[in-house]
Parts: sequence; structure tokens; C-alpha cells
Amino acid sequence: MEKIDVIDKTIAELLREDGRMSSSEIARRLENISERVVRNRLERLIEHDVIRVSAVPNPRKLGYSVIADVKVQVEPGRAMDVARKLAAHDCVTYVGCSIGEGDIGLQLVAHDNEELYQFVTEVIGNVPGVSRTTTMIVPVILKDIYQWSIPDSVCADTDIEE
Repeated sequence: MEKIDVIDKTIAELLREDGRMSSSEIARRLENISERVVRNRLERLIEHDVIRVSAVPNPRKLGYSVIADVKVQVEPGRAMDVARKLAAHDCVTYVGCSIGEGDIGLQLVAHDNEELYQFVTEVIGNVPGVSRTTTMIVPVILKDIYQWSIPDSVCADTDIEE
């Protein structure tokens, strides 16, 4: 695991609030940290894939008013093949292979319930290897990966090398 400290966590939190925030603005908010140090830490965090800075589209603002979670059960040995096929669709926002009730979990967006139904029954249902689906409409999302914060328990007690 990559070692980070409270300064790294704060840099990540500030960028989570505004991914366009400059290194100089971050340094100003951290007060006793130079812009050079912020830049070096940011480069390290990105290089080691601890954080990613990117634009995140809002599906609802783009007309996708329905968000659904779908559990997909597949025939033995078919999970990765089915997951890859499902991940290729534009309306699918997340695909994960799991252990338990469903072999694959995915989240998808649709303009309306009819479009959701059509995708689940006619697209997912017809992928070779799919044996069953369970769909749950998600009307409210209180927290997702974009609101997740690095836990304090991950942070080292002392500063790390610059």
C-alpha cells in the first residue's frame, strides 16, 4: 500500500471539492506548504495511482433520470466474458465481478423505465451465459465513490519524503 500522510489526504480532499484547483491555491490553503511541495506530492499521488483527477459527468443532468443496480447470475466459468460484454455498453456506468448472490454487479443509466426494461430484458438477458438478473431502481444516491474520503487510518503518523 502506498504510504500517505495528512498533507496528501488534504490535497486529495481539496481536489475532490474542485478538481481544477491549482497547486498554488492548494498551497495557500495548506498555509505552511510550498507550491513546489504540493506539485511534487500531487505528481506522486497520481503516478502511484492513489488518486485520479478527472471530469465526472452527471447522468441526470444529461437526461438519464433512471439509475439502476443489476445483479447478474451467469453460467459457471462465464463471468469475465459476460462482464466484459456488459461493460462495453454506453449506458453501463459500473461493472464488478462479485462473490455471493450475483456473479456480476452493474449500474446503468436510462432515460426512463421503459428504456431500462428494454436493456435488461433484451440486451443483458440475451448475452450468452446470463442465466438470471435482479434489477433495483436507485432513486436516491447519498454517497458514491466521488464523495468517498481517504480514511484517517490510512495516513502515516509522520510526513513522508518529498
